[in-house]
Amino acid sequence: MSNTLMDDPLLYINHPHHPSSSSSPAAVSDADSYLLETPQIGSASGSFQNEGFLGGGGLDAGFINEPDYGFSRPDFRQGALVGTVELYDRHVFLCYKNPQVWPPRIEAAEFDRLPRLLAAALTARKADMKQQTRLTICEGHDGTETSNGDVLIFPDMIRYRRLTHFDVDTFVEEVFVKDGEWLHGSPEALRGWYIFVCCHGARDRRCGICGPSVISRFKDEMESRGLQGKVSVSPCSHIGGHKYAGNVIIFGPNVKKEVMGHWYGYVMPDDVPVLLEQHIGKGEIVDCLWRGQMGLSEEDQKRSQELRLQVNGGTNVETSTRDSTQTNEVSANMCGSQLEGTRCCQTNEGSPCCQNPAFQEKREDSDFSKGTAKFTAETKNSKKQVSRSNSFKGAGSRKVCSMPTWYECWEREDTYAALAVIGAAISVAFAYNCYKQLG
Repeated sequence: MSNTLMDDPLLYINHPHHPSSSSSPAAVSDADSYLLETPQIGSASGSFQNEGFLGGGGLDAGFINEPDYGFSRPDFRQGALVGTVELYDRHVFLCYKNPQVWPPRIEAAEFDRLPRLLAAALTARKADMKQQTRLTICEGHDGTETSNGDVLIFPDMIRYRRLTHFDVDTFVEEVFVKDGEWLHGSPEALRGWYIFVCCHGARDRRCGICGPSVISRFKDEMESRGLQGKVSVSPCSHIGGHKYAGNVIIFGPNVKKEVMGHWYGYVMPDDVPVLLEQHIGKGEIVDCLWRGQMGLSEEDQKRSQELRLQVNGGTNVETSTRDSTQTNEVSANMCGSQLEGTRCCQTNEGSPCCQNPAFQEKREDSDFSKGTAKFTAETKNSKKQVSRSNSFKGAGSRKVCSMPTWYECWEREDTYAALAVIGAAISVAFAYNCYKQLG
């Protein structure tokens, strides 16, 4: 079993050998000192008193040394990212309270009945579900678009309102086992892009420090670009891979209108404009931060990235070795400086340096409102070769790593089908001409 899965013993519901088969609190499987050994003591709302993100889960901000757990921590951008997402097919988000009051194991907390019972029901029925399902808790506020008890389901892009602990068993049976609709509620279609950032400080200090600053930058950028109503960002509970904080998941359509769930790691606040411009605005994967995606195995994630490099003319993956001081200095300007023309370079175990920092033209904020309709054209225009910044020695030139355009995704079967239609039309025209002549 991979380290990523072992980091995440409760959230990954549908793994046959996973310890989440019990609804009781699980022992912390990650042995490093970043994890908080906070005991399960009562309900989320009554157990923790501090209001700030860093105070959630009984974590006293006064005892936190930010350089040890934030973006300048020694292990930041030291591990390979690609291929660190366990294979799964469906992601379920339960809106429930907020990170300030989530206990370390929110899905197993004794007095938080709704998340505990939903996790237990999904675990109990995992053998009956056709799709491997992952459960994560996200922030919920009554009276808003994400009220407590709301359930968001991806890639279905639907929302069910106000699930209660009384309805959990029938909900799981009807929606996830039978793949139907919940009889007690109508699904609402979700539109636009949904971003989730791990801010589960009670579970891991790194997530508690890095996540909130990334969330804050997303909100600032969305406001300045006029993206409210088009892009949604929410804090979420632990998703696996503590060491990759800040961890971000982005759900939205690709060029073929298929909803994808892309995972990013080591995300800093300065990387947020790049993710908005490149991933959401142009449909291009930011490979230097890319961990993988929903629906692909770890090996398929690696092959997918290799294929993007080959398609874009970058078949060689360049790496560099630096001591921890040099690495942290580079990481501070790594992906966030792409808007000023600095290329993104991953200084870790075999990860590619492949992201294009330069934008061919300055896009107006209103361009985002056109959504994915412009992705194909923008992706075509963006495929121009660029050179890496001189700050990274030995760098070559490489094209931008983009999601496949429609002509790259055109299958041989599509060609045959088109030819068959053309041939049928010609045959009908010829037969009609002969009929007229005989008449």
